[in-house]
Amino acid sequence: MSPAQKARLAFALALSLLLLGGVAVSITIQQLVSSTHWTAHSYEVNAALGEVNTSLSSVERARFGYVHSGDEAFLPQYESSKSEVRGELRHIRYLTRDNPSQQLICDRLDKAVDQRILLLDASVALQKSGHVDQGAQDRLTQSGMDASSQVANIVQEMQDEEQKLLGMRRAVSGNLFVAVLCILFGVFALSALLFFIHYRLLRAELMNRDQMESNTRRLSARLLKVQDEERRKFSRELHDSVGQLLTLAKMNMAVLLQGNPADKVLAETEKVLEEALTETRTVSYLLHPPLLDELGITSAIRWYLEGFGQRSGITLSIDIAEDFARLPQATELVLFRVLQESLTNVHKHSKSEKVEVSLRAAGDNAVLRVRDYGKGMPRGALAKFLRTGTDSGVGLAGMRERIREQMGQLEIKSDETGTLVEVILPISAPPSLHEESATASA
Repeated sequence: MSPAQKARLAFALALSLLLLGGVAVSITIQQLVSSTHWTAHSYEVNAALGEVNTSLSSVERARFGYVHSGDEAFLPQYESSKSEVRGELRHIRYLTRDNPSQQLICDRLDKAVDQRILLLDASVALQKSGHVDQGAQDRLTQSGMDASSQVANIVQEMQDEEQKLLGMRRAVSGNLFVAVLCILFGVFALSALLFFIHYRLLRAELMNRDQMESNTRRLSARLLKVQDEERRKFSRELHDSVGQLLTLAKMNMAVLLQGNPADKVLAETEKVLEEALTETRTVSYLLHPPLLDELGITSAIRWYLEGFGQRSGITLSIDIAEDFARLPQATELVLFRVLQESLTNVHKHSKSEKVEVSLRAAGDNAVLRVRDYGKGMPRGALAKFLRTGTDSGVGLAGMRERIREQMGQLEIKSDETGTLVEVILPISAPPSLHEESATASA
C-alpha cells in the first residue's frame, strides 16, 4: 500500500470515527435535553402547586373581606379567584398526566379543594341571607381551617413526590453531561488529527475566494465605468435632443403669445415649457455635468452646490482653492460622484441645516471633505460598513468601489454631532481597467 493510499485510508477511518462520534454526541445531547426538560417539568409542577395555595388564599381573603364588611365589591374577586383555583387544578392534572401516583393524589386534592370551597360558599351565602349568625360563621371558619390544613398536606405530599423525581432526574442529567464531555473530548482529539488537512483545504479555499473577490471588484469597477459612460451619453442626448426641441417649442410659443397676449392657455403653456426646459437641463447636468469635462471639478462642484442649496434649503460652506489644478478625468469624476452621494445622504438621512465642503491638494493627493451637523449614522451600521463594506445601501457601497478603483482612501467619522466624509485620491490616476484588460490581452 502506497503512502498516498495509507493517507487516504487514515483520513477515511478518522472521518468515519468523527461521524460516529458526532452521532453519539447527538443522541446523548438529545437524552440530556430530554432529561433537562423533565427537570424543568418538576419545577413547573411545584410552581403550579404553589399557585393553588396562592389562589386559595385569594379566595379566602375575598370571603373574609365580604363576611366582615358586608361590602359586595369583594364578591367579583371571590368568584374570579375560585375560577383561578379551578384552572390551576386542571393545569396540575395536565402536568402530571404521565404520573399515575400523582394523578391519584390529584383526585384527593380536587376533593379537598371542593370541600374547602363549599365551606367558603356556605359562609358567603350565610352573609348574603342577611341573618347575622356569628356562631355559624365561626363554625364554618373552623371547618374551613381544617379543610385548608388538609389541602396544604396534600399539596406538600405532591411536592415531596416531585422533589423525589427531581433528585433522580438531576442524577441522570449529571451522568449524561459527563458522557457528553467524554464524547466531545474524543471528537476533539480526532478533529486535531485532521487539522492539517483542514488547514490545507481552507488555505486553498481562501485563495480561490480572494481571486473571486478580485474578479468581482474588477467587474464592479467596469460596471461603474459603463454606468458613467451611459450617464454621459444620456446627458448629452437629453441636452441636445429633448432640450433643443423644448427650446424650439418655447420660441414658437413665444411668437404665438406675442400675437395673442391675452390668451391665458398660451401663457400657461409657455410657463410649463419653461419649467420642462429647466427640469430637463437640471436632470442632464445631474447625470453628467458638462462643466466637469469642460472646466474641471472646481466649476462643477460650485455649480452643483449652488443648485443643491437652492433645492434643499441647506446652507453650504465651500472651501476650494482658486488655483486648484485640473485632475485626471477619472479622478474628477470619482470626486464629483462622492460629493453627490454624500449630499444626497445628508438631505435624506442627516437632516442637517449646514454642510461644509472643502477640496484641497495635499502633496500628491486630492482631499475632499464633506462635513454635516446632523444626527449622525448608527454606530453599528457604520462599524459594519467600515469593517466589511456591507449594511450601508447601494450609495456608500458604490462610493467605496469608485474610490478603491482609484487606489484612494475613504474615511467616515460619525457621532451625535454630525458626520465627516473624507476622501483621499492620488492626483496621478492609476491605469484604467480598459488599459489593464488591453495589456493583459496583449
